[in-house]
Amino acid sequence: MRIRQLQYFEKIAETGSMNEAAKQLYISQPSLSQAMKELEKEYQVQLLYRSKVGITLTDAGREFLNYARGVLDQVSLLDERFGTKTTHKQIFSVSGQHYAFVVHAFVELVKKIGKEEYNFTLRETQTENVLNDIQNLRSEVGIIYLNPFNETVMQRLISERNLEFIPLFYAKPHVFVSRDNPLTKKVSLTISDLEDYPYLSYEQGETNSFYFSEEIQSTLKHKKWIQISDRATIFNLMAGLNGYTISSGIISADLNDDKIVAIPLEVDDYMELGYLKRKQIELSPIGRDYINLLKQHIKNFGFSIIGEADETTR
Repeated sequence: MRIRQLQYFEKIAETGSMNEAAKQLYISQPSLSQAMKELEKEYQVQLLYRSKVGITLTDAGREFLNYARGVLDQVSLLDERFGTKTTHKQIFSVSGQHYAFVVHAFVELVKKIGKEEYNFTLRETQTENVLNDIQNLRSEVGIIYLNPFNETVMQRLISERNLEFIPLFYAKPHVFVSRDNPLTKKVSLTISDLEDYPYLSYEQGETNSFYFSEEIQSTLKHKKWIQISDRATIFNLMAGLNGYTISSGIISADLNDDKIVAIPLEVDDYMELGYLKRKQIELSPIGRDYINLLKQHIKNFGFSIIGEADETTR
């Protein structure tokens, strides 16, 4: 397999036409067709359906395209970083569920880089997207949580994608509410305390499984339930509708979260928060810097890092 063959395959998938792809690639149609036949022969799989009306991908072809794009993305990063330019941008991407400490560490990383050239990406996204981003090398690090409810399913998915989960810390569930919410009069909350308030959760797209939920205790029934897609909206709805969500308890006043309060939730449960990476691929120096900043921010909130000290009580 050659990188050029993957570029050809991506262009065919984009145009849906062998002829049009050949024109855009400035090669002959027979040469392009032969390159695809060689690619299929090498992997002993049919990637394309060829017909008079055009080209479509087989199921294997669609899966192959995902991997091909991951490789091509990495090639682009290599060209950008190690090409003939006299200066090289530092490249780093992180994907995560919606946690303030993920953003805070990212901000500190950018500050540490200072005036040097860099090309960074922060993706706050759905749980399945975090897994896919690490699998397809769109991000180097992914931040998720495990707990007794989702751990079996999530660990299987992590293993199937050739990833590994490195735990960072344990946290007890907390209810996030606006400072003006009547619930702030209590020092801790029970599930029954929440019944009359709108429950806010992050939508998980087509794969809207309870196992992918970012909120612990996700199988509870709610009279009022609103799904949203970003942290800014969830905070607005906490203030505007007295809504609540359930998370780790870490709130960053430095990132304009000062209007939100975290109240302990009285349930026999916990969150094991950690990061994902590809197996057998070591983190880059900048990836290690990010994890170290993440650990420091977590410790600043009074949590112990797993492996560095006695683990906190589950």
